[in-house]
Amino acid sequence: MPDRIMKVNAYTTLDLLDAEAEGHGWTDEALAILNVTAPREDPDHVSLRLELDNTDLENLPAHADSVRLSAQQARTLAAELEKHAARVEDASE
Repeated sequence: MPDRIMKVNAYTTLDLLDAEAEGHGWTDEALAILNVTAPREDPDHVSLRLELDNTDLENLPAHADSVRLSAQQARTLAAELEKHAARVEDASE
C-alpha cells in the first residue's frame, strides 16, 4: 500500500484482508490491514485499527479508522468473534 498510514511489520495482527468501505450509493472494495494493540507501558485500553489500501478506493481519501476499547469491551468483542467464527466453521463442515 503506498502512502500507508499504519505501520505494518511482523507484529501486525492481520494484513491483506478483503475489505469494503460502504457509503450512501457506493461501495469500495480493497485490501486492508487490521491491527490490535495496547500501550506498552501502563496500558489503559486496547486499540483496534483498520486501514484500506487507498490505491483501490474511489470514494474515500487515504485514512485509518481506530477504536479504543476498555478491557471489558475487548473481551466482549472477542467473545462475539469466537461465536460467529464457530457458526462459520459449522456451516462449512
